[in-house]
Amino acid sequence: MPPQLPNIVTQRSLLPDKLAATLFKQARVVRLEPQQTLFVAGDPGDSCALVDEGLLKVHVISPSGGERILAILGPGALVGELAMIDGAPRSASVSALKETTLRVVTRAAFDAITDQDPNVYRHVTAVLARRLRDIDDALTAVSFLPLKGRTARALLSLADAFGKDVGGGRILIHQKVSQSDIAAMAGIARENVSRILQDWTRQGVLSRLSGYYCLEKRAAVERELASSSRND
Repeated sequence: MPPQLPNIVTQRSLLPDKLAATLFKQARVVRLEPQQTLFVAGDPGDSCALVDEGLLKVHVISPSGGERILAILGPGALVGELAMIDGAPRSASVSALKETTLRVVTRAAFDAITDQDPNVYRHVTAVLARRLRDIDDALTAVSFLPLKGRTARALLSLADAFGKDVGGGRILIHQKVSQSDIAAMAGIARENVSRILQDWTRQGVLSRLSGYYCLEKRAAVERELASSSRND
């Protein structure tokens, strides 16, 4: 049995549909193109957003210029909720991985709604707590895994979120991701990810067609992660 994967990829928030509808009823619609930035670390925390369509990455940049993806957020996910609690500047950057549509509500509008219904804070805090636990688990996990284990974990997380069973144990990751994206999720250099993916391709464990990765032998990738975890 492979180890439980921390939730790098988050598809839904814990915000109830009725509450989300109330909170974002008069929100401003924002559309992002691939690679376009919603906000960067250090920006004022003056709004939060709900993802309607598309895909976002939450990421940070190291002093040396390396990127680390903390989470990938899909439809239904809440973005920028921490600022609604503490009002501090953004702690991470958020950018679109594909065309994305969001509903954005200002902090002033958020405060007005919570004045009427303080219960909103409880739900937003629950979303925030889960997000922080996911990120903490992800950072802890990769800190103790070797390079192949980290890469396996990133691929399996993507497969769990976007995988389509195409038969024979083959899982197509129905979302285009680059080697740089996988490297940023795994927390290692792109050159190392490239070498590992090339090795797995030669071994028939992985394939790529038109920008989509396919786990030809998911069980082999799971064994790699399990083996890496046992050897910590």
